[in-house]
Amino acid sequence: MQILTSIAALREWLARERSQGHTIGLVPTMGALHSGHMALVESARRHCDRVVMSIFVNPRQFGPNEDFDAYPRDLEGDCALAAAHGVDAVFAPSTEEMYPHAAGPLILAGRQAGILCGASRPGHFDGVLQVVCKLFNLVQPERAFFGKKDAQQVAIIQTFVRDYDLPLEIKVIPVVREPDGLAKSSRNVYLSATERAQAPAIHAALQLCRQRLQAGSAPDAALQAARAHIAQHMPEGRIDYLELLAWPDLLPLGEDDRQCIALAAVHLGRTRLIDNITFER
Repeated sequence: MQILTSIAALREWLARERSQGHTIGLVPTMGALHSGHMALVESARRHCDRVVMSIFVNPRQFGPNEDFDAYPRDLEGDCALAAAHGVDAVFAPSTEEMYPHAAGPLILAGRQAGILCGASRPGHFDGVLQVVCKLFNLVQPERAFFGKKDAQQVAIIQTFVRDYDLPLEIKVIPVVREPDGLAKSSRNVYLSATERAQAPAIHAALQLCRQRLQAGSAPDAALQAARAHIAQHMPEGRIDYLELLAWPDLLPLGEDDRQCIALAAVHLGRTRLIDNITFER
């Protein structure tokens, strides 16, 4: 496996691979890899000849009071895991390599970014689109692979690719979970033993919301049942949001909408956990 730290080295490697007719799959990450990331790699290996993984903690998607400096970093361990799962090249640039200029054009993520995680993290998805656009331009993959756990991010990126006619396919991989239902996340390492025991209540609450809606309850009643479940089983949790929306537009759920998504973000100790499930009404 190649470890590439400069744009020039990345382009040289890609040119060599493309000269041999190989298709390229991109797996963008911020490192701190876990089995959820490896599910993206496995899908990329099935759909593409070569797999490029980016490992870059993107400062432009962190707010001034967020955990950029504390975000877990283990490039050596990440590269070993990536190599073991068949990644062909890791692109691990420095911040200076990715952003050599202090200012420049901005990308505004639009309506879908003003709700859910975007409501409490203004500018977050603008930063996501900035780094994703840069990676798409640098790697020019046939396909890019994203996890469904970050459902709002997936919806925004799919809209960006569609509306700007970018020549690649976005492949979305289902949420990878622990045996007790907790969604895999790099931030799970922050949880204390007590918090970790409570955390699966988020997924259980989303399932309860789905069950109530499919049984004929009104959306508000289904959401209230989910909130009560979190309050009972997650006493140390503080709900940031708990929503039912149409999928994939992320619009308010109308009577005729069949594709639904239930989403939650909950603060637990110093960790902010997100999860979602999609289903038919």
